[in-house]
Amino acid sequence: MDWSKTLNLPQTDFPMRANLPRKEPEILKFWDEIGLYRLVQQKTAGRPKFILHDGPPYANGHIHLGHALNKVLKDIIIKYYSMSGYDAPYVPGWDTHGLPIEQQAIKALGINRHAVGPVAFRRHCKEYALKFVDIQREEFKRLGVRGDWAHPYLTLLPEYEARQIEVFGEMAKKGYIYKGLKPVYWCASCETALAEAEVEYAEVESPSIYVAFAVVDGKGFLPPGTAVVIWTTTPWTLPANVSVCLHPDFVYVVVRVDGKRYVVARELLPAFLKVLGKTGVVEAEYKGQELEGVRLQHPFLERESLVVLDTYVTLEQGTGCVHNAPGHGEEDFVTCKRYGLPVLSPVDGRGYFTAEGGPFAGVFYREANPLIIEELKRRGALLSAGRVRHQYPHCWRCKKPVFYRATEQWFASIDGFREAALQAIQEVKWIPAWGEERIYNMVAARGDWCISRQRLWGVPLPIFYCEGCGKPIINDATITHLKALFQQHGSDVWYSAPVEELLPPGLACPACGGTVFKKENDTMDVWFDSGSSHWAVLRQPSPWPDQDWPADLYLEGSDQHRGWFNSSLSTAVAVTGKPPYRAVLTHGFVVDEQGRKMSKSLGNVVDPLRVIEQLGADILRLWVCSADYRGDLAASDNILKQIAEAYRKIRNTFRFLLGNLYDFDPQAPVAYNQLPEIDRYILHRLEQLKRRVLQAYQEYEFHVVYHAIHSFCVLDLSAFYLNVLKDRLYCEHPDAPARRATQTVLYEILGTLLRLLTPVLAFTTEEIWRYVPVAGEKLPSVQLLDLPPLRDDYLDAALEGRWERLLAVREAVLEALERARQEKRIGDSLEARVELYAGDELREFLQEAVAELKMICIVSDLAVVPDGPPPEDGVVRGDLVVRVTRAIGTKCARCWMYSESVGASPEYPDICARCAAVVGALAVER
Repeated sequence: MDWSKTLNLPQTDFPMRANLPRKEPEILKFWDEIGLYRLVQQKTAGRPKFILHDGPPYANGHIHLGHALNKVLKDIIIKYYSMSGYDAPYVPGWDTHGLPIEQQAIKALGINRHAVGPVAFRRHCKEYALKFVDIQREEFKRLGVRGDWAHPYLTLLPEYEARQIEVFGEMAKKGYIYKGLKPVYWCASCETALAEAEVEYAEVESPSIYVAFAVVDGKGFLPPGTAVVIWTTTPWTLPANVSVCLHPDFVYVVVRVDGKRYVVARELLPAFLKVLGKTGVVEAEYKGQELEGVRLQHPFLERESLVVLDTYVTLEQGTGCVHNAPGHGEEDFVTCKRYGLPVLSPVDGRGYFTAEGGPFAGVFYREANPLIIEELKRRGALLSAGRVRHQYPHCWRCKKPVFYRATEQWFASIDGFREAALQAIQEVKWIPAWGEERIYNMVAARGDWCISRQRLWGVPLPIFYCEGCGKPIINDATITHLKALFQQHGSDVWYSAPVEELLPPGLACPACGGTVFKKENDTMDVWFDSGSSHWAVLRQPSPWPDQDWPADLYLEGSDQHRGWFNSSLSTAVAVTGKPPYRAVLTHGFVVDEQGRKMSKSLGNVVDPLRVIEQLGADILRLWVCSADYRGDLAASDNILKQIAEAYRKIRNTFRFLLGNLYDFDPQAPVAYNQLPEIDRYILHRLEQLKRRVLQAYQEYEFHVVYHAIHSFCVLDLSAFYLNVLKDRLYCEHPDAPARRATQTVLYEILGTLLRLLTPVLAFTTEEIWRYVPVAGEKLPSVQLLDLPPLRDDYLDAALEGRWERLLAVREAVLEALERARQEKRIGDSLEARVELYAGDELREFLQEAVAELKMICIVSDLAVVPDGPPPEDGVVRGDLVVRVTRAIGTKCARCWMYSESVGASPEYPDICARCAAVVGALAVER
């Protein structure tokens, strides 16, 4: 007889093979068809709000792995909160203005920026940006990210731009906006000013030169023929030199070397002589403050340089005498302004020297270095020339070196609200905690924010100038009028309409009464765009009515302490005095297995779209949870294969659970107090898991979620509970109380794990939900469920203590069984009889648990030997000795246990008495 037909073997259509790349698009289509986002929002309406405000990615190019990490983290949090009693709407956003889109539009469309009118050029840029909004939207949706994809916020939307200039107007009204001549970071390649947040550092090799400035007037201290020595790595800035700066408190020496006298800081003299390869004799010493006002001859231009004093001078390297070019350095500018010295900036926006650069006019600034060095050498002013490797600022868009260039720009005065910003930082929860100190120090040391850009594709600075006196006009009337125009037409109206149509009626210059005006040509820094999003989105009833201010959470990469977190804080504090967020969470960056940054040149880039195509989005989502994302997250083909294997084990656990519930009625569970001990113990373990996972979600520790659930599936379930209860599930009568008890627990485990994993495995949990039997009406999507409630009645410390003791005995038995297997005394564990020898107290405990021990050790027989000496060949564990022999009796053809009752039934001679009773009952029922 085929006894397998009498067993309760698992039955489910839930497939073992995931085939995620094929199934996930079908599930995405299903979500779209049912309007999942709308259904979730309808379900959670009226609950307390949780607002995660999306930091807008740049609408340029396809998504990369960093995008995937960021968006999946946000999605996990949104789903957790919407399943935890909150209304958690999610409005995705895009940053759609700025230089990279200009560049790509020019490149992709083959247009000449200077030959196309501003309106037409901006139209091309808009089309390019919207194209990639659509591309990225589909790529983010493919990750399983749920959101209001039909109504994202874009920084180019008219309603957004209108709110942005409202922020600008409020800051101007409070006196925080001003125009000034200052050195700002300038990118010659992009032809625009940059903010600090748009600069990154990379190592470069530069000239390292020592230059002698001959003394013209030593003020009675420095004799004729003396030279003050400066050191610089930017020879190209020397045409802009107007002074040499000393520290007022440092000691400077006049040293004679080969008949020539040089002035350097005393502390740096040994290093200076080493560079020259000479020895010298110190002839005099002076405090820096004594040399203030000494006049020097510029080394190759017909003008003088003044010796000035400031405390930023250090003794770390060089000579302690700092060459000052106020047009090319912040500290230089401040110092020289104090002395009333001119600000020379002889380099134009493209990086070429102007006529003010003298003999180097028309030369690109970096290409002027060797020419200037040669000129210094020709005039005898070059003392030493070498090369040095050091960190140098680069444009984070085009990756080219940048430089300081003094130009008239518009600024936001950080000093105007610095103290309020520092106070606001302390009101925010920073995760990790070190983020608070990082952004606090950045804001404390931050200079004024250069907010003007010499570009066309952006929000124009809403400023008019009086043609009569040149004074800028920004007031409530102009901002209110422009806000209405921008709301109706978008910022293109600034370029398409004549200035007369942009002015509020009756506008007159408050300075001179003039009525003729012109427009500002510059646009706003894109960080002002995105930094205004809290005001433009969270406080805008249409088209985002379900948002609220401030946001509960901002979540971005750790580089955003100087970027979006900083700009958002600045605009919010300037306008409201409060931070725009209650908490800020940062994640690290994506690296390879060796911890190296991903780059095409290294060939270590992991493309998320390729991973989705090969393995599925749920594998990427599980990877996001696999390690602590607050540090850098490693990714490679090998790591993703490991994640896929972990996924397979989790999936197979669900398949086992579903397969053993095919005949279970969710409306007829077994009461908790009627469950056998092992079932109550696993519910205790499940409750502990639930609490640990829910706490991990609450604390954003998603790696704990992953490891806890994976460990529970592998260790508590697969290696223990599900394994030891197969006999009960398969071999008992279908309606046996013990089997129904186990099914009750399996159903509880299934429901709990399914809900706990829904925020992470968006697609797989949706697929599983289709196979889950439910009592009553079934919701269309698993995402409409809530997370499992806490069950205090499942926690039983006494039961846990007893079962931890039983499992320790089980470990000793499993070791003894493995030894017997290696010694060829048994094959399968069911071929074994186990004898336990123990001291009095332990023996009494074991005698009360023989049935449980036999079950959890999966052996045919187990006995606790009442007395007598333990065998010498047993496995010893403290006062426990385990002995394994072959089981007595015959193997049952149905349950495979060895029993002396096999053959006792004339009708079923090859099965044991237990199985014969079950088969007989089934035969009667049929």
